[in-house]
Amino acid sequence: MNKHQLNLRLWIVLPALAAILIIITILGITIFKMRMDVKARPVVISKRNSAYNIKLDSLDISYGKVGNNQNLSDILSPSVPAGLIDKIAKETVDVFDVRRMHSGNTIARITSKDSTHRTLYFIYEINSIEFVVYDFRDSLRVYRDRKNVHVVNKTAGGSISGSLWNTFQKLDLDINLALHLSEVFAWTVDFYGLQNGDEFRVIYEEMYVDGRMIGIDRILSASFLTGGHEYYAFLLEEKGKRAYFDENGQSLQRSFLKAPLRFSRISSHFSNARMHPILRIVRAHYGVDYAAPRGTPVEALGEGKITEAGWKGGYGRFIAIRHNSVYSTTYAHLSGYAKNIKPGVHVSQGQVIGFVGMSGLATGPHLDFRVYRNGSPVDPLRLESPPSDPVPASSMPVFKDLVLRWKPQLDKIKL
Repeated sequence: MNKHQLNLRLWIVLPALAAILIIITILGITIFKMRMDVKARPVVISKRNSAYNIKLDSLDISYGKVGNNQNLSDILSPSVPAGLIDKIAKETVDVFDVRRMHSGNTIARITSKDSTHRTLYFIYEINSIEFVVYDFRDSLRVYRDRKNVHVVNKTAGGSISGSLWNTFQKLDLDINLALHLSEVFAWTVDFYGLQNGDEFRVIYEEMYVDGRMIGIDRILSASFLTGGHEYYAFLLEEKGKRAYFDENGQSLQRSFLKAPLRFSRISSHFSNARMHPILRIVRAHYGVDYAAPRGTPVEALGEGKITEAGWKGGYGRFIAIRHNSVYSTTYAHLSGYAKNIKPGVHVSQGQVIGFVGMSGLATGPHLDFRVYRNGSPVDPLRLESPPSDPVPASSMPVFKDLVLRWKPQLDKIKL
């Protein structure tokens, strides 16, 4: 290639490259501005009489979201002096630690209607109900408050198809209601042994804020028909404590949960002779294997003291709990341990102690769960646990009225 041809090509290529770089730069600046607008620009809402329990007669309010990697200074500057922002961060931690602000949470700014548009209040929504208010009108005042919550009673019922989770999805019911229901009947219904055709009915409360449903509050009463037996649950709430009892006033809570996992499937039962999937030899399997995704929380079957927590040969990461002088339980093949889980630590019923894995001799993620009575293995699926205390005699008149109120309504729920 001669010098003339090379110069000609450079005259063609270099301007083209310059044009491409200019286009990329313009697009980059445009996209950056669009992201910044989405991140920081508040949306002004139409006039309202009040918001966050503050009257808005002569004030304006605008809403926005906390952006990615935004802090309080990013949000309030320059409308609020830097010294005041620093004071908030250092002196109001006991009300709310601004370092715990999450991206995506709603924020609001209430300003004066005059030409200064001075920021009088800044509000950060901790969740759908709770919020923290920063009042800048005089000296700084910071306080927590709650939105007005409207509670509506709802009913639901269905016939099991596959699993509780799948059934709720098919019926387009809130999955959180399934979690609540599994907690109510955790001691009496084996959710891993549900059969197609089993039935549930439930009366519960939905919470609404500003006309929007934000979640399930309480299950007031429920029934579950499984294995030919119908179980009832009625809520009795006294002195701020909630507990569920059957129609006769007997507690649904037991010394042990029915299973150490919420949702999974049984992949291997208790057996005196099972072919080991890795060793390929027949030997006893004195436990139940629950197949579940890696990382699924594992809960303590009951209150007790951890006697072992560490690696144990083919069991991998292993935990043993002594519940009382009679019963103990073990949990094997874990992927890891919950915080502060170590020998000597006391745990409560339902407390997360570890996470499903496949450590040790395992072909897939699962929990090897075992129960011992007086040192001898027993089938966890056949374990009968004694009930907790029944409804106190002094509360029975109130409880009987609850049963008379809710049971007929439960029985009328159509599936």
